[in-house]
Amino acid sequence: MLTLTELSSLSNKSLPLITNAVNDLVKDGYVLEHGLAPSSGGRRPLTFSLNPQKQMYIIAVAMDQLVTRMVIYDLLNRPQNITYTLSLSLAEDADALTKLIQFIRSNIKLSGISSDQFLGIGIGMPGFVNAEQGVNYTFLKSPEEKGLRDYLKKSIGLPVFIENDSSLIAFAELKFGIGRGFNDIMVINIGWGIGLGMIINGSLFKGHNGYAGEFSHIPLAQSNKLCSCGKRGCLEVDTSLLVLVERAKSEMAEGVSSSMENLFKDESRLHGDHFLDAARAGDPLAISILSDAAFLIGKGIATLIHIMNPELIVLGGRGAAAGKFLMAPIQQAINEFCIPRLAEHTEIKVSGLASESELLGAATLVVENCDFA
Repeated sequence: MLTLTELSSLSNKSLPLITNAVNDLVKDGYVLEHGLAPSSGGRRPLTFSLNPQKQMYIIAVAMDQLVTRMVIYDLLNRPQNITYTLSLSLAEDADALTKLIQFIRSNIKLSGISSDQFLGIGIGMPGFVNAEQGVNYTFLKSPEEKGLRDYLKKSIGLPVFIENDSSLIAFAELKFGIGRGFNDIMVINIGWGIGLGMIINGSLFKGHNGYAGEFSHIPLAQSNKLCSCGKRGCLEVDTSLLVLVERAKSEMAEGVSSSMENLFKDESRLHGDHFLDAARAGDPLAISILSDAAFLIGKGIATLIHIMNPELIVLGGRGAAAGKFLMAPIQQAINEFCIPRLAEHTEIKVSGLASESELLGAATLVVENCDFA
């Protein structure tokens, strides 16, 4: 139960805008008046709550380069089912878009929820995503002239909203995670690449064309390997989980002993997750490789601190599962490369949302764009 003033404060929207929106939601039955708030002097304000009888749901889809997940939430952010998971290689599977559509359709059917009870589908995905045009210029090319978002909408029959995965992870940290109460936040998405989501003055910052945050492609690598972007020396070629796994396999082939030899035999999980498990369990090889990568990430973070002067930097994404093993080498790099006056005013924390962050961000994407008509 919240007052209009509380809603305005929590949403960072003006009171007149919130008042009009709530009046429309009351008219449509989504929101109910819930009596007067306790007296604090003066006129007692009305409180409002969601109508439990007006059951509406949101489909959240979180994609990375290898795995796609889907959850159905109600309007109180409560998941209505298990997390559906699909192994889907966006770079190598020519039928990836068709499989994505089938995955979403089949899970909607499994849920037993009528299609008219869904407000829409929010999808976070890697790549160069232009959310306004509904296009991903890196993955999932639409077979028709219309953009990816419109093609998905036509194929599934529900409103669809797409956004870059790192941007959604940052948005989730701002709304639900340790970024609440901060205005200037950098969220590092550590996974198959190294993404960046930026919150500036309390709002998601995406740059002129929506492509800001390509942290992976800052030329900080110690090697001269060719990156997927076609350039050499990108941070990603020495720090992504895919690269770390390959390095571990190479060193084990040369005779280095590691628990990963047995872990990698289990094909039911991704080798990147096995690598992170090994690091958390104290495997010397995994920790050594992870530390080297974290130091380079820290060097990149030092650059961000110099440019953006953020209040908070959050380590998120799949790789944040090894949080405490990332912190020391990252801090070492910051101590070495960052001006102390700037560094001492920037907090660095590991996300507490873990793998849920992109899903929550995708759900919020729908709420932010839905007209509740």
